[in-house]
Parts: sequence; C-alpha cells; structure tokens
Amino acid sequence: MLDVKDLRVRYGTVEAVKGISFRVTDGAIVSLIGANGAGKTTSLRAITGLVRPSGGDLRFEDRSLVGLAPHEIVRLGIAHVPEGRRLFPKMTVLENLKMGAYLRARAAGGPSTLEMIYDHFPVLRQRGRQIAGSLSGGEQQMLAIARALMSRPKLLLLDEPSMGLSPIMTAEIGKIIRQINALDVAIVLVEQNAMLALTLARYSYVLETGSLVLHGPADDLLRDEGVRKAYLGI
Repeated sequence: MLDVKDLRVRYGTVEAVKGISFRVTDGAIVSLIGANGAGKTTSLRAITGLVRPSGGDLRFEDRSLVGLAPHEIVRLGIAHVPEGRRLFPKMTVLENLKMGAYLRARAAGGPSTLEMIYDHFPVLRQRGRQIAGSLSGGEQQMLAIARALMSRPKLLLLDEPSMGLSPIMTAEIGKIIRQINALDVAIVLVEQNAMLALTLARYSYVLETGSLVLHGPADDLLRDEGVRKAYLGI
C-alpha cells in the first residue's frame, strides 16, 4: 500500500530525515517510535505533501506522491491527524466534521459517512452544535480523528494521538484506533508513548535523530532489552 524508500527531508542545512525506508501493507497498523527530534512527524508531513522530500521516493498503491499537493494526496485516500489536533476551534463539531469531507464530498461525505462517524464516536453526536475549542482534550482528539475519517481514507496517519491525555483517555483512544483498523483502514501511528504504539501495531520502526535504527514485529520489539530500557522505562 505505502512504500517509503530512502526518504530524506531537509530544513535548510539540517537533514531531519536521513534516508529511512518503511512499508505499510493493506489493513496493517505500523508504528514509528522515537524521542523528540527523531524525524517521526517530518516523515508523516512528507507523506502528506506538507514538506517536500529532498531525496527518496514515496509510493501509495504504486503511485508516486512526490510533488503532489496535499489535497491531491487526500483524494488518493490518505488522511492525516496532525500533532496537536489542529481543529477549527471557533467552528462547531459538526462544521469540523463537514470540513473533513470537503474534498471528497460527492463520493464519501454524505449522511451515511456522518452516521458511521457517530456510531464510532457517539459523544460527537451529542456535541454537534458545541464549539470545538470548548471540548475536553480527549473529545478534541476524537473529533480530529473523526474529521480525518470523513474523507473515507484507505490509510490514516496519526501523529501523537495520546499527547496530553490522561491514562484512561489514552486507553480509550487505543480502543478507537483498533476499531478504525477493523474497518480495513491501514494506520501509521507516530507515538512517544512507546507502550501504546507497540501494543497496537503489527510492525514497528524505531527512529533516532532522523535515522532508522531498529525495526521488526511489534511483539519482538516489546521484548527487546534495548527498546525496553530506552523507550519503555523497564
């Protein structure tokens, strides 16, 4: 489905991503873990066209994404939930959801899509007329994920969905990610919460200062002594 080959991204003279490669197969959950500055967020931004790679290739369903505008990438079936949620805080919950369907309104933004969203996020039905900026942190994260799903993506990129959330709400977001994946949506999960990422993912990649240093089945990485010491605090 998604094939990232030798991806490089520069910000001026600084190379933030240094030739990483990873794959996402149909219906899989793949996680990218690492500390701040590891290149995780930049990698997602490159996939969605928000930054231009300085080298390498990005292919989605055997089509190169390099050079495409973000809205073209959304139309191909990739949705991005950015770090910090990036809602429209002065718009209502329903208005935010409708914005998520804007680019694919004719194909996927009709009432059936909205009803599907409400089935998975019943609190959003109750909050439909509420201003998005007044929601709790957990509700805002649910809205950010739901807004992305309004485009009916084949691949969902999640950047730090547990950031700032309580352990109880983090567990709830984990359940939601599993439910989304059960709808045959592949997921790339970027998380500093390595335990959450490795518990949810089938396969995981570890990044350090822009480089790929380790990868393998998530269950194996959970048992890896180096990973346990560096990222799980064990």
